[in-house]
Amino acid sequence: MEHALILGVILFTAGLMTVITKRNAIMVLIGIELMLNAANLNLIVFNQNSPGLSGRFFALFVIVVAVCEAAVGLAIVLRVYKYYQTSEPDQINELKD
Repeated sequence: MEHALILGVILFTAGLMTVITKRNAIMVLIGIELMLNAANLNLIVFNQNSPGLSGRFFALFVIVVAVCEAAVGLAIVLRVYKYYQTSEPDQINELKD
């Protein structure tokens, strides 16, 4: 159990550092996905010690949210790239058309 929790902490830290340090919007989305996967891993590990399926249902819910976040985020990034010709959030300085 401890090894899986340590792996979850490492994944979450790697995702957080990716979100903080990267300037590319797609890399920021990948960092958020890493953090969600770390939360999923912790939910599954904690569910192994308790009877019932509540941890698995929470993990399934997190997976569904992650898929929706990835689809919407990628669509936004592609639309912004088409309009501004960049995928770096720092270079986008106007919100109106």
